[in-house]
Amino acid sequence: MNCKNCQTPQRTDYNYCPACGAKVIRNRLTLKNLWYDVTERYFNLDNTFLRTVKMLIIRPEEVIESYLSGVRRKYLNPMSHLGIALTLSGILLFVMQKVFRDDLFQIYNTGMSSELSAKLSEALFDYSTFMFILYIPVFALASFVSFNKKDYVLTEHMIGFIYILSQWTILIFPVTLIILIFLPASYLSFSIPLSILMFPYCIYVLQRINRFKVRSFVFRAFIFLFLSGIGYFGIVILFYIILFLTGTISIQDFVPSK
Repeated sequence: MNCKNCQTPQRTDYNYCPACGAKVIRNRLTLKNLWYDVTERYFNLDNTFLRTVKMLIIRPEEVIESYLSGVRRKYLNPMSHLGIALTLSGILLFVMQKVFRDDLFQIYNTGMSSELSAKLSEALFDYSTFMFILYIPVFALASFVSFNKKDYVLTEHMIGFIYILSQWTILIFPVTLIILIFLPASYLSFSIPLSILMFPYCIYVLQRINRFKVRSFVFRAFIFLFLSGIGYFGIVILFYIILFLTGTISIQDFVPSK
């Protein structure tokens, strides 16, 4: 028998391929098998996903530095963590669009026409993933300038922020979902503080990795907040530029109605 993944010959009593480590699948794919695979992969208390989420809270430096040093199996890799975060984010966007669309339009309808409010809301849904991806290099550059005691290159800082931003998205998913279900009209009031709290978490992780003394840490935290804040608003400006270039909105949309 050959491994279905790497085609290496192996014994029929093997449960895992000795060459590539892939699990040997003997049964046909059924709904029961699929459900077992999903629950085993993501909800087993001993699996790498829950271990990664836990460690990114209590010892985030171990997860990030382990991956950068070559450890690949102990924790979930950054791209898989990002994939889970984007999936949960997509679920939230679906709930917002299909269930609480009218409530969200009322949220954005403060100080602007209902037509412009609808356009911006729709554009936010369409470009949210793109904007999330842009935050990674922007925040990584800010940390490269301000928190770089270990002389990591920019790519390594990007790996760190794939973990950091994905982790934050995963952590706030249940909170955001509860707010949408029970307090949809207050979503914006809660979403802004949640977004702001992301920055202290970023600084917490960066300090765990670099271990600067208090005075140096405060100064570097200020620099990071300043640079990442500029990048954050830069992405927002880019968002509006794209909307103007694509014709989604125009100057006329901002003219007060008579």
